[in-house]
Amino acid sequence: MSAGASVLVLGGGPDAERDISITSATAVREAAVQAGFDAELLIIDRPTQSDVDAWLGRIVLPVLHGRFGEGGGLQRMMQAAGVSFVGCRADAARLAMDKMGTKLAAARVGVPVARASVIDPDDTESPIGLPAVIKPVSDGSSVGLHICESPAQWSGAIGAVRADQIAHPHRAYMAEPLVAGRELTAPILGQPDGSIRVLPLVEIAPASGVYDFDAKYGRDDTVYTVAPDLAEGMDERVRDLSLRAAGAVGVRHIARVDFILPERGDPVLLELNTMPGFTPNSLLPMAASSEGMDMPALITHLVRLAQTD
Repeated sequence: MSAGASVLVLGGGPDAERDISITSATAVREAAVQAGFDAELLIIDRPTQSDVDAWLGRIVLPVLHGRFGEGGGLQRMMQAAGVSFVGCRADAARLAMDKMGTKLAAARVGVPVARASVIDPDDTESPIGLPAVIKPVSDGSSVGLHICESPAQWSGAIGAVRADQIAHPHRAYMAEPLVAGRELTAPILGQPDGSIRVLPLVEIAPASGVYDFDAKYGRDDTVYTVAPDLAEGMDERVRDLSLRAAGAVGVRHIARVDFILPERGDPVLLELNTMPGFTPNSLLPMAASSEGMDMPALITHLVRLAQTD
């Protein structure tokens, strides 16, 4: 199947997690070569439509994170060019990048979500009370994350939001309650018949208690457990909710759905990521590996999906 297929792996992009994207894209290109593909790594910023048009005839793996590369902008350009690519189409990618929109879509199909509010930078108090989490509405899953357990922490976080919005005026922020519990992720993988399935769940236990950018990429003390021990029926419950959320957004090929599991009650949706990472700590490849699917096999699977979709 791989013979003759030309694969273009994209890394970089103009968004906040550019360096992480390059690390992931490098690993994906190496795996594609090991799988027997004619694979090229292309580091991009913000391509023009003419640039994208030149990719026609190749299978594109856009290993990009953030509003443009993952959130619909690049996908819309690839669709306009008729390019075959891995990952969600533009409308689904745009919705998934919008954390508030994802909450609304998921809630409509019965997925539990926490209440949330878009932040006014002049808010002197949390509109949802404390403790609260502040994060961008439309950006990477661990970019600009602030935990606020006191009025002083809220004040400091709002100051950081104001400063960030001077440099990035497009970046809206939201607040939601800080829910205590176990953090679980459900990796989603497309199937040749167009359906999606959930790979083994992964539990994330950061040493600091917060799975922020540093815990994800800067330290090695976060503990990951594939197929964690959960209460009876909970694995199936998380899987069901994951498929509902992914279906509501319109996921295809690949995604990751993140939840907090409180000590009592239902899992609560955090967000949905339509281009999970491929770094050494990345969760979807970790889950695939637990089923015997190494990186070359995973990339082969994704390329086949893009070839036939």
